[in-house]
This record gives sequence, structure tokens and C-alpha cells, in this order.
Amino acid sequence: MQIIRIDTAQRDLRLDVSAIFVEGFYQWLKFFSKDKAKLTRTFSHAFNPKVFFAAIEADTVLGFAACTNDAVPSIKLVQHEFRRHLGFIKGTIAYRILKNEFEDKPYPFKMQAGMGAVEFVATASQYRGRGVATQIIQYIHENTPFKTYVLEVADTNTNAVQLYEKLGYQVFKRVPEPHHKRSGFNFYLYMQYKKQQ
Repeated sequence: MQIIRIDTAQRDLRLDVSAIFVEGFYQWLKFFSKDKAKLTRTFSHAFNPKVFFAAIEADTVLGFAACTNDAVPSIKLVQHEFRRHLGFIKGTIAYRILKNEFEDKPYPFKMQAGMGAVEFVATASQYRGRGVATQIIQYIHENTPFKTYVLEVADTNTNAVQLYEKLGYQVFKRVPEPHHKRSGFNFYLYMQYKKQQ
């Protein structure tokens, strides 16, 4: 298994990343389309290859995560791509809802200088349990210039919370989820990791 920043790959990995993204977020994305291939094409434009890191094995993407600061977005949605793949009305609605969720929603704390946000951590279902996310996050810690790392996770995602705790992350803020009945979780947990000096 090799970890790379996806803009250094020999081919464009964004379609592969998008397929894993759609699989991971399908319970929310299926409102816009139940066709996973169509959703994969819809999102493939959105991932900033300069801040996404992927685990690769035999030219297959096993998983990924983004790491960025407040100045550089990890995802940039383009409305006409949504309309092209999902149709004018559904594409417009999906773009507006998801832009608000993925791009415009601020963190409930101030991002400081020297702080990086780890975002969109996902592993393809057939490769889970192999330490893919662990290796990607450790690679990010070792190969990005930040001193402190923060991430957001749902309180009900106990596997992810346990993984982050093993990697040295600690919860520093809890924010109630206002639509908890619909979303299936109660709190957003914000976790922090500080590099040893």
C-alpha cells in the first residue's frame, strides 16, 4: 500500500475517489439519485487533488482523506456539473443543499495558524479493517506542515471515534445536531491532535 497526494498520481484518481465518497455518503446522497454511477460522475469534479491523499495498491484506490487549512477548500462544487448529471431541477437543489453542507458550513471554532483540518476520511468497503485510514492519517501528520490537526465526526460513528483516539485525537468540542432524528446522530464531535515538538 502506498499513500500519495492525488495530484501526483499518473492518472486522474478523482472518479475512483468519487465512487468511494458516494458509497460512504450514500444514505444522504440517495435523495438526489439512487443511481450510484450517476452520483459518482456528478461528484468527480469536486475534489481538490492538491489536498486529497489516497491509499493505492495495484493502481486501485483503497481510501482517502483530505487535509487543508482555512484558505484552501478540499471540495469545490460546480452547479452546471450537478445540472448536467442530475437534471436542471434536481441538480440545482442538490448543488444548493450540498454546497451549504460541504463548502459553506463553518467550523464552530476559529481555525488558527498552523492548524490543518482532516476531512472526508473514507475507505472502500472491501478494504475496511486493513488499517487504510490509519496509514493515510499518519502520512498526513508526517507530510503536511501543520502543528495541530482537527476533524469532525458524528458521535454515533464509534469505529471512527475509536480510530482517531488511537491516533492521539481528543474531543475538544461537542455541537448538538439540530436534525438528529433525520440524521441518526446526536452530536458533532470535534477532535484535535497536536504534533509532539
